[in-house]
Amino acid sequence: MLRLVLTLVLALCIAGCGNATGARQQPSSVARLSITVWPQGEAGAKTVYTLSCPTGKSTLPAAHAACKRLSQLGARAFAPVSAGTACTMIYGGPQKALVTGRFLGKAIRAGFSRTDGCQIARWSRVAFLFPHHPASP
Repeated sequence: MLRLVLTLVLALCIAGCGNATGARQQPSSVARLSITVWPQGEAGAKTVYTLSCPTGKSTLPAAHAACKRLSQLGARAFAPVSAGTACTMIYGGPQKALVTGRFLGKAIRAGFSRTDGCQIARWSRVAFLFPHHPASP
């Protein structure tokens, strides 16, 4: 009887692992983002884009290329500047951007600006998400 119970428990554990092919299931969408850009700072007019990767409706120009670039950058695409980082005091302009949504299965909310060298570098890393707006100082 004990052997039967152990066999049944083992069978249930194995049945609950993975899917029919043994592969991990991927999220249905790598990225589903809303991108808001304020070219003259938050007091000015804004432009809003959407991006859905790998497929779906997107209003971002060159969406397919943007999806490819995001997949190459991975999690570092929206990484903040590390605490304690020394940044050059170079002002790149009043531009601001906010990216919200889901990326690689995680909720994100990342703000971008061009207020110092570190923030300009972050902006430049994902400038393809902010078309028609400065990529570098």
